[in-house]
Amino acid sequence: MLMVGIAGGTGSGKTTVANAIVESLGADRVTLISQDAYYKDLSDLTFEERQHLNYDHPDAFDNDLLLEHLHQLRKGQPIQLPIYDFALHARVPDTVRVEHRPVVVLEGIHVLVDERIRRALDIKVFVHTDPDVRVLRRMMRDIKDRGRTLDSVYEQYLTTVKPMHDAFIEPSKRYADLIIPEGGENKIAISLLTTRIQHFLEAND
Repeated sequence: MLMVGIAGGTGSGKTTVANAIVESLGADRVTLISQDAYYKDLSDLTFEERQHLNYDHPDAFDNDLLLEHLHQLRKGQPIQLPIYDFALHARVPDTVRVEHRPVVVLEGIHVLVDERIRRALDIKVFVHTDPDVRVLRRMMRDIKDRGRTLDSVYEQYLTTVKPMHDAFIEPSKRYADLIIPEGGENKIAISLLTTRIQHFLEAND
């Protein structure tokens, strides 16, 4: 089994790169996991309390559960992936069964921050994209897909997103084996990455 971690700032194109790997190699051979599914379950707090938490800090994620699931997949076992509701800032009771496949792709902003997760990865990738592009993508995504207002996205970006990026995400770039500039737009870098993974699959068939 090969585990690939894809990190980078919000709106950098991590998901686009991850999806390109799945499209190139086939969904029957790649398990795609988003770190966003592993936000801590804080349903015991009120909605108002959850609204004011810092979701861009590494401590916002349940990395213990994520690490447990990575180990399960490494052993060839399926996992029960949590489902996180971004509008409610809480997990829902249901989970999704995710099967073991030869390649696991884990994408998320803090994938390279936690040393334990880095040790579980075979290939570590960082997607680097211009900050102006990232903030515009973040605004569009949060308003369209996560039910946020423009004012709330603006305030969150200034108070938590940018400071946490500078403090944790950008420094984690030094742990990457491969840095992909311009995210999903960099077809050559994505092709090199998928070719490397394809070689692994062929060697292990």
